[in-house]
Amino acid sequence: KDSFALLDILMQLKEKAPVSFSLHAVHLDQNQPNFPVETIRRYLSEKNISYDIIDEDTYSIVKRVIPEGKTMCGLCSRLRRGILYRYAIEHGVTRIALGHHSDDMMETLFLNMFHGGQLKSMPPKLLSDDRKNIVIRPLAYCREKDIARFAEMRQYPIIPCNLCGSQQHLQRQSIKAMLAEWEKSNPGRIASIFRSLTCVAPSQLADRALFDFQGLEEKSIQPAIKWLPEKGDAINSGSHASPSNISL
Repeated sequence: KDSFALLDILMQLKEKAPVSFSLHAVHLDQNQPNFPVETIRRYLSEKNISYDIIDEDTYSIVKRVIPEGKTMCGLCSRLRRGILYRYAIEHGVTRIALGHHSDDMMETLFLNMFHGGQLKSMPPKLLSDDRKNIVIRPLAYCREKDIARFAEMRQYPIIPCNLCGSQQHLQRQSIKAMLAEWEKSNPGRIASIFRSLTCVAPSQLADRALFDFQGLEEKSIQPAIKWLPEKGDAINSGSHASPSNISL
């Protein structure tokens, strides 16, 4: 639903935006069993959308590498990203638009905290590590529930994302359930969490690469008052010193 909604919105934006841009849809067929790729092909053709469907059997690779019962999504995602990056470079694509929304960003934040020991999410705009691709997430400030309602209204041919059978093992599902419970018991908490992603205070965290804590000691030994009156100056003469001469 997210990718369909993103494509729909970008198509409408293309007609009204004050800037000119071309739009090309790309779907990666990873050869998952029973994946209805023809459904996507038919939808894109009926909408007269320029598109490519890339056939890459990453499913077999993931099944061979990942032990039975383990989550395949991490490796699957990395392979998919690499293929899309390569495609973008080969075809001169200047922006890769992905359908991640604010719920994805918050879930990723907690996944990295709980399982990776990092305060890290996914940004609305990203320069790839090799500095060859720019990724944008136009739905970054949209809630998943709003996208779901929009998708239902537009009647997209939604395809389940758990055809590989790995979805039930995802740690992301437990994070999603946790956030849903918070939303139910504490309305407004989810919005507050998302706002925190846009208002980071490095000096109140503990990452020395983001804030110069050592430098605080050097600053602390500087005199609080740099100006002292000399004998016979304004104080002795009974006049008042100009505030501009005093540094606190």
